[in-house]
Amino acid sequence: MTTFHVLSGANESAVPEIRKIGIADVFDALRLGFEDFREKPSHYVFLCLIYPVAGVVLMTWSAGANMLPLLYPLASGFALIGPVAAIGLYEISRRRELGMDASWPHALRLHRNPAIPSILAVAALLFVIFVVWLLVAQGLYITMFGATPPNSIAEFWNGVIGTDQGWNLILVGNAVGFIFAVIVLSISVIAFPLLLDRDVGAMTAVETSIRATLANPVPVALWGLIIAAGLVIGSIPVFVGLAVIMPIFGHATWHLYRKLVEPARPIR
Repeated sequence: MTTFHVLSGANESAVPEIRKIGIADVFDALRLGFEDFREKPSHYVFLCLIYPVAGVVLMTWSAGANMLPLLYPLASGFALIGPVAAIGLYEISRRRELGMDASWPHALRLHRNPAIPSILAVAALLFVIFVVWLLVAQGLYITMFGATPPNSIAEFWNGVIGTDQGWNLILVGNAVGFIFAVIVLSISVIAFPLLLDRDVGAMTAVETSIRATLANPVPVALWGLIIAAGLVIGSIPVFVGLAVIMPIFGHATWHLYRKLVEPARPIR
């Protein structure tokens, strides 16, 4: 009988060991990620056009459905679900590292990986956090502005920028969003690369990611700041920059994982 070991993985005793890294390792991971991207950039840009397209769809949907108050939370939610969206890029980096065919179609063939149920479990956890973030953001807006949605973009913008309630919403909303981002970063910074590399189970992947964050708070915090800054820069020109930023970050995450986690020891 086939068992996927969604939570505990194929080997509960194989707890990954964490390394201590420095600031230089973070920038080296970015360099290696850029090298992976540079190998066939047109393929990866094509693959990642989904990000700017999704951004434009979000903007259009928000404006047309009186959902303007959720536009910023939805856009910033890229940072919460980004680790899921980049799974295919981790796989490309993994295959390139092993000297295997690293063409982009392999990013779409992850269904053969035995850890897919565990990957889906962690992805579901991040999606739940994303939904909770949207509900909290909506609750903050209703608390400060009431349940009636704005009639236009201009009214919404003037309400947020030109009133005390708006500035309170900006400050409180970003503070709460920061907490959500820290939680997601700590549980997912290396969870998906680890699951692609070793079938350890969802719980072990999340726990290992948290241990890596606690053991390397400054490098991981720097990594989170770089990701946040990159997403902001990539989102400014109607999200188009994400088609380049996301693949570089995705590849770099794989190399950061390699630096943070000791390789699996051979079973004797």
